Amino acid sequence: MFVATPIVKWWGRLRVQGAELLDGPGPILMWANHDSQWDPLVIGVAARGVQVRALAKASLWKNPVVARVLDGMGQIPIERGRGDVAALSAAIAQLERGRCVGVFPEGTISRGEVMRPLSGAARLALAVPRTRIVAVSVTGAVDIVRFPARPRIRVEFFEPHDGQAHEGESAIKLTRRIMAEVRARAPFVAAGRSR
Repeated sequence: MFVATPIVKWWGRLRVQGAELLDGPGPILMWANHDSQWDPLVIGVAARGVQVRALAKASLWKNPVVARVLDGMGQIPIERGRGDVAALSAAIAQLERGRCVGVFPEGTISRGEVMRPLSGAARLALAVPRTRIVAVSVTGAVDIVRFPARPRIRVEFFEPHDGQAHEGESAIKLTRRIMAEVRARAPFVAAGRSR
């Protein structure tokens, strides 16, 4: 975060809205779009001191240096492409302790392709009913790699328009509802040097 902060704040001209939604007690589950490898760092910087324990792909832990950094940041490894019960249990335990957990319900970086959200994020919210879902839209992070052009990064934290989980709402329906709101503010876009 020490290295990422000046890149995101100064070079990226970061603008943040709604960070006050992260204030106060109780578990928070942040749901965000994922179009750039920079998204977790951008969200971490935008969260202004709130530690976000994100679910991250387990393969990142293969590099011992990266693994040490991720462990130090309190990240949670998850095996993608299957229901990783251990990772979901670890995330539930963090929520039960009143902590902030971040998820990318689409599962991986979009690379500009439309992706369908997965139900795991909603299962976390439903497992700890007092959890408050905060939606997060990130735009501009894909432009960090377009040096020398400077990006304009925007992060917006917001309450879902139609509220938190409704009684009887299925996990997949909840995920699709909230991610539709996120994607309305942050359409799919590919990272890269072209443009």
